[in-house]
Amino acid sequence: MPKNNAEDPVRLDKWLWAARFYKTRSIAREMIDGGKVDYNGVKAKPSRTVEVGALVKVLQGNIRIEVEVLKISDVRGPATVARTLYQETEESIVKREKQLEQLKINALLAPHPDEKPNKKDRRTLISMKYGQ
Repeated sequence: MPKNNAEDPVRLDKWLWAARFYKTRSIAREMIDGGKVDYNGVKAKPSRTVEVGALVKVLQGNIRIEVEVLKISDVRGPATVARTLYQETEESIVKREKQLEQLKINALLAPHPDEKPNKKDRRTLISMKYGQ
């Protein structure tokens, strides 16, 4: 039977999965082990018990967000329910918007060819790159 009460301990990897930050618990565990998740400013272990009011920094793609834990659950439900488990901090929202804006600017400045290179163009690019 799934634990859903506030007094029942829930592991960090299970909470991240239930809050829909990561698609599977194994991915959540890999991200925690890889140092991509901080719990109250400290690198965490997957077995860390989650508490209400804790600050969790999570890396999603290229963007790091900081959320405050509002509820504890180990049941993965709909996204609307999962969104009630946490609240993103104001400074995290500002940083995230700046990062997204910077990514859009970088995408506009990156050169994009009008069409896909053909075989001859690819050979020319390879010879320029590797000096053959």
